[in-house]
Amino acid sequence: MTTFRKLRIKLSRPVFPRCWRIVSHWVSRVKLTECKRILVVKPSSLGDIIHTLPAVEAIHRAVPDAKIDWLVNTGWSPLLKDVTFLDRIISFPRKEFRGISGGLKAVTWAKRVLQQTHYDLTLDFQGLFRSALLSRLTKTSRVMGFQKTREGASLFYDEKVMVQNWSATHAVDRNLALAKAAGADIVYPNFGLPEGDPVEGLTPMSDKPTILLHPFSRGGGKSLSTNEVIELADQLAPTPIILVGVFEGNAPGMWPDNITDLIGQTSLPQLIHLIRLCNWTVSVDSGPMHLAAGITDRVLSLHTWSNPAMVGPWPKSSYAFREGEIVQVIDLTPDRFPERRDLKSAYGKQPRLFKPDDIRTITSFLRMQLAK
Repeated sequence: MTTFRKLRIKLSRPVFPRCWRIVSHWVSRVKLTECKRILVVKPSSLGDIIHTLPAVEAIHRAVPDAKIDWLVNTGWSPLLKDVTFLDRIISFPRKEFRGISGGLKAVTWAKRVLQQTHYDLTLDFQGLFRSALLSRLTKTSRVMGFQKTREGASLFYDEKVMVQNWSATHAVDRNLALAKAAGADIVYPNFGLPEGDPVEGLTPMSDKPTILLHPFSRGGGKSLSTNEVIELADQLAPTPIILVGVFEGNAPGMWPDNITDLIGQTSLPQLIHLIRLCNWTVSVDSGPMHLAAGITDRVLSLHTWSNPAMVGPWPKSSYAFREGEIVQVIDLTPDRFPERRDLKSAYGKQPRLFKPDDIRTITSFLRMQLAK
């Protein structure tokens, strides 16, 4: 039986986001520098995939000649298609494996697709039963994952990484701890997102500073009302605003003149391109907010019941809004705005998320930032 040596390591971060936390982990018996092929298992969701990119990029820097493949749900594979440090994207058709028979079909699929290649190391960043099973079904020398998992996933791992203060640690930092345990040197975390694809037919950006606004979310109690969007636009006029995302309600007959409506019209690569074009991104707590935070620190995330220290933007120089306050991420602590999941349903039933004074606070902050 393999024995493991337990180390306590203090990581230091010189530039990009918050201070590293102390982590404890089992040191990998696989020498990362000897790995020729590595498989990353992180099927979903958008935000979680983005949170994993710095860890995988760090592994790539540690072994630049190794081929790194990524198992991801088919719907999110476009996000990774131009990531330069990935060799192959393995699209996992999760929707085909629903129901009682779905598990058996997934096993058959894994044997057919995943066992074509021998991997020296498989890293399960998802930590669920399905992802751990898929990791185990590969032809791999070792499977690594977190000690803290759900659905018994850790039973499938050869090596488990323990992150201290798990519940008070941002997902990016957790994933970097796994990369560190595997042997990567975490010096300057980099998301490595591509340039993105231009939006065809989009009127060329003016010389005026522009805001990208993502106001809607599938998550309960997180979406702005159309009236709140209109108030934001009116108070920021004539500043151009590009509206993105998915909206399942009834859109107004006409948005304010300073809004370019691209709701439901952009792919993930196009969204990346728009984030790069705009001066600021304002977003509710959702995957596109994390996408923006992987590209720039000029992000303002809007929170109702969720904890911005835990699920907000990662760069320490970004900002988060909750309960009438705009706070820079570096000044956030996990206990400042604790999660209020008990209010999720109540927020979802309200005609609007924020008071008029809150909207004024947000727009005043943005005008000040754009004037710099």
